[in-house]
Amino acid sequence: MKKFVILLFIGLISLSINAQEKVAKIEFKQTTIDYGTIEKGADGVRTFEFTNTGDAPLIVSKVSSSCGCTVPKKPEGPIMPGATGEIEVKYDTKRVMPIRKTITVLSNADTPTVALKIKGEVVKSKSVLEKKDKKSVMEQ
Repeated sequence: MKKFVILLFIGLISLSINAQEKVAKIEFKQTTIDYGTIEKGADGVRTFEFTNTGDAPLIVSKVSSSCGCTVPKKPEGPIMPGATGEIEVKYDTKRVMPIRKTITVLSNADTPTVALKIKGEVVKSKSVLEKKDKKSVMEQ
């Protein structure tokens, strides 16, 4: 009986060691997207692309934003090793203001939490952009 318990214990340890060798890794092409200066009502959709550089399937369990004006969309299924995926982010461009938001990604990767950022500025109209450009040219 004692030998059986020892063998069982050794077997469980070796299984846990093998299970820890394979891990998913998430690598983003970029962790910050700069919208630049965009017009009110413009297309606020941007995409963060990533690759699973690990050797186990990557599962993105949750994607959340720092405010309700930014809506992220996570991939539905697992991302296999070597495959790419995307996290789509839609910012509400009806709000005229600077953009500084954080999107938090939770997954089963070796780094389970990743912070992505979007930045830029939403302005009232194209004429405002033209005035800004003319003013900066005159100042030079």
